[in-house]
Amino acid sequence: MSHNGIQFIKSYEALRLKPYDDQTGKTITEWTEHATIAYGHLIRKEEWDRFKNGISEGEAEKLFASDVKTKGEHIVARYVTADLTQHQYDALVALAFNIGVGNFSRSTVVKMVNDPTHKSREYKDIESAWKAFRKSGGEVMQGLIKRRADEWELYSKGDYRRDY
Repeated sequence: MSHNGIQFIKSYEALRLKPYDDQTGKTITEWTEHATIAYGHLIRKEEWDRFKNGISEGEAEKLFASDVKTKGEHIVARYVTADLTQHQYDALVALAFNIGVGNFSRSTVVKMVNDPTHKSREYKDIESAWKAFRKSGGEVMQGLIKRRADEWELYSKGDYRRDY
């Protein structure tokens, strides 16, 4: 993952040193299934005691670096077989980091990246498949629409700017 790719993800995953609910953005004092900290780290129940009182910025940076590797880079390495440019790789890592291994591994995006001739009944092209990941909790979220648009610009044009 390039430095620009790291900064791209960070621009969407704002630093939060206290636990918060990712669905509401509100600080929390008890674990919930959407408990999050640092740069988008989803807190598992067994991790709650470690994070319930917050973390330092240094701890957040280490956690983010670990998460990018395990929830982004390793996922892309495991499921994407196509040759990629740096910006395509960074965009795929950003997507995997946000949507999770299950969604990423089964996605039409991965099928189309690995095989550009892949045909889908649902999506006419990779862009429409990419931008379909716009829901959270079953609801279309404007923030995810904008994030997918920026990720797509990164993948297709190498544009690391956050425009939305």
